Amino acid sequence: MRKYILTALLAGTVAAPALAQNASLFTGPRVEGLVGYDSLRSGERENNVDDADNEGDETIDGVAFGVGAGYDYDAGGVILGVEGEFMESTGNQDADESIDGFQRSIETGRDLYVGARVGVPVASRTMVYAKGGYTNLAVEANYEGADDRFEFDTNADGLRVGAGVEHAFGENAYGKVEYRYSNYNNVQHNMVDTDFSREIDLDRHQVVAGVGFRF
Repeated sequence: MRKYILTALLAGTVAAPALAQNASLFTGPRVEGLVGYDSLRSGERENNVDDADNEGDETIDGVAFGVGAGYDYDAGGVILGVEGEFMESTGNQDADESIDGFQRSIETGRDLYVGARVGVPVASRTMVYAKGGYTNLAVEANYEGADDRFEFDTNADGLRVGAGVEHAFGENAYGKVEYRYSNYNNVQHNMVDTDFSREIDLDRHQVVAGVGFRF
């Protein structure tokens, strides 16, 4: 029995530094570059004009790209962190329908995010994590008619959730793949010099890859 106890203690003594070393691969301040697929979709829409066309494909696909920064620490086998991002997107679309003789196009602009994440190491250099937080999206809508052109800019507040896998390379570098979903409720959409207004719920789906470094 003493032999087994000593063996277990010895194994624990050897494993503890190894676990601490592995956890350190996912802790500390970090910066990263991000790029991936971006899809912004309109959900429920409420118009103040009864006969306004409420149909049409309003999905905006593009490429999202930007930078992120964060800080992670080991909370005893669980990695807790805070993070922020600044992203841009190439997404734009010409809408199918016209409103009062104006053709509409929409472009997605910068996207700000701040939130937290929780990760669990599943291998010596690999961690899975879930995340959530606040996001703010800039949207630009352009209306062009025979004689006039109007622009409408707005910022939309929303919530984001996501999940991903992070893998460490060497002592400081890492790569990750992540899916995230964002929802923006009651985005006000008012067309200037007309009686038309609309409230839109926006859903955003993104799959991004990132490469970063820890300090």
